Amino acid sequence: MIASIAEAFRSFLGNYSFLDIDIFNNKMADYVVFLVLFLILFLALRIFRSIILNKIKNFIRKIGYELGNTLVLIIDTIKAPFYWFLAFYISVNILSLNPVLFKIITGILLAWVSYQVVKAFQILIDYALQKVFINEKDQGTQNAILTIGKITKSLLWILAVLTVLSNLGVNITSVIAGLGIGGIAVALALQNILNDLFSSFAIYFDKPFVAGDFIIVGEHMGVVEKIGIKTTRIRALQGEEIVISNKELTSTRIQNFKKMQKRRVVFAFGVVYGTSLEKLKKIPLIVGEIIKSEKLAELDRVHFVKFDDSALTFEVVYYLLSADYNDYMDVNQNILLSIKENFEKENISMAFPTQTLYIRNNTSN
Repeated sequence: MIASIAEAFRSFLGNYSFLDIDIFNNKMADYVVFLVLFLILFLALRIFRSIILNKIKNFIRKIGYELGNTLVLIIDTIKAPFYWFLAFYISVNILSLNPVLFKIITGILLAWVSYQVVKAFQILIDYALQKVFINEKDQGTQNAILTIGKITKSLLWILAVLTVLSNLGVNITSVIAGLGIGGIAVALALQNILNDLFSSFAIYFDKPFVAGDFIIVGEHMGVVEKIGIKTTRIRALQGEEIVISNKELTSTRIQNFKKMQKRRVVFAFGVVYGTSLEKLKKIPLIVGEIIKSEKLAELDRVHFVKFDDSALTFEVVYYLLSADYNDYMDVNQNILLSIKENFEKENISMAFPTQTLYIRNNTSN
């Protein structure tokens, strides 16, 4: 089509002698046709950009969809110089150019088009990440998603470069093979780091714990302060910071107390053998009322369970309606103090390890 239009222009120009002047293997007529064609194409593209694209953008804005606004951003990434160069590339095809020069011009266009395509995909990726962020409030998960987004964008650039090289006639098979061998070598060298990286993704998305949770990992316990790409930092009860690799965290058993809705508490106490039957029957009632008076406690049972060597033993079970460890300590302390206070009022003696030795005195007559 371009060749037909160029030929029509040549016929229109007529047979003027100066048009037959040869410059760099092209007649002056060819240069004139190139210039006219370039101006026409540029004006057409300029009209397309100024009128048609603007109408499309205004229509999208009126609709008001978020995806539509993203498409507007993609359209806005295509600037005027790109239209200039596109018109130049189409027009220059009517000239007889040095193959190396034409290959350079083609390479520039391919690189430019690849750049625009990658920018468009990056905008779409950012749009998708924003949609995810609306529903995901956890900072750690957001960081993981951002990392995946950056990796995806980097892969897009690598794919774009390989596409340009392939279209320019470069044998990318050997390049890909080299990258594959190099990638294996790098993966082996960075095996531990990559394991921690993928483990961090597993933690972010599976969420066995999040920042602020109180966890126990093996012999370590504390509050999770930060989940990083390679390690997780835990603040121990003593105040020191514990750094554990993410690989270790995903391959071991973790106790997460933040997930606990309520805590089951069991404790036992004993009273002396001299306690009367009436008071033994009264003890479960006394302890039950004490536990019921605590707002964060839910009574399960109080029972006289066994005759120990030095005490009559009772077992108490209740539920703490809070996952906070300080709440557990406060409520449990209140219950124990109240038991001690009420037992003193009722003259019920708490038992402690004792032995009573009975000596039989046999006297002979």
